[in-house]
Amino acid sequence: MDNEKYRSASGAEIRALCRTGAWDRPTSGTAMDYYQANLVIVPADYAFEFMLFCHRNPKPCPLIDVTDPGDPEFKRAAPGSDVRTDLARYLVFRDGKQVDEVTDIRSIWRPDHVAFLLGCSFSADAALQKGGIEFGNIGSPYGRFGAYTSSIPCEPAGRIKGNMVVNARPVASRSVAKAVAITTRYPLAHGGPVHIGDPSAIGIDDLSKPEWGKGRTVEGDFVPVFWPCGVTPQVAAIESKIPEMITHKVAHMFVTDLNTADPIQW
Repeated sequence: MDNEKYRSASGAEIRALCRTGAWDRPTSGTAMDYYQANLVIVPADYAFEFMLFCHRNPKPCPLIDVTDPGDPEFKRAAPGSDVRTDLARYLVFRDGKQVDEVTDIRSIWRPDHVAFLLGCSFSADAALQKGGIEFGNIGSPYGRFGAYTSSIPCEPAGRIKGNMVVNARPVASRSVAKAVAITTRYPLAHGGPVHIGDPSAIGIDDLSKPEWGKGRTVEGDFVPVFWPCGVTPQVAAIESKIPEMITHKVAHMFVTDLNTADPIQW
């Protein structure tokens, strides 16, 4: 299945493919006019603390929507959706350890589960392309490196704590200022970068060895630019040893019905 064929798809169309099992791959490059989102599901006992964690750390955790306890529908961001089936792949964490990867979570869904959607950097890709931003070709969509746990601490909230995860993209030096300006206009897609240049300044020793995804060295007239990443809650789940957290698998996002061209004021 070629992602390029689904550039103009709607969020509902991508979700329907996931729901039937017809889509089992990353969603980058699909439904380019719609916000894509990271998923986090926690027990209701942790829901307020996680919402507070998002409020205190809006760059890595830009909050888009929250369900009522036990309700699998995101009523604002995707009416008619079912969070239990509408992603391609889910990761299950228990007591700080990943214990499973599944394509459907109906069998483990509980009445006290609360689901959160957090913005994703994929949502700014169309604007970056239209803006003519030059990325290094590293073999992943739109020149995206993998993700790395940085030394930048998030502000804790109750029992939830952890460092910020970032993803890196090699940007031509002449395009850096424009890339910053474009992404800053998309706070629900993590906004502007948190660091430009030397990876070691934020605790990353080797760009060729990401914790998630692909990585290579930066060559020529390109600069590594680091944006916050929605994988941050997975690190928080591990660091905080949350009894249970369910998330999307990296790059397998929940695609909403929210159009990136529409101003959003929550």
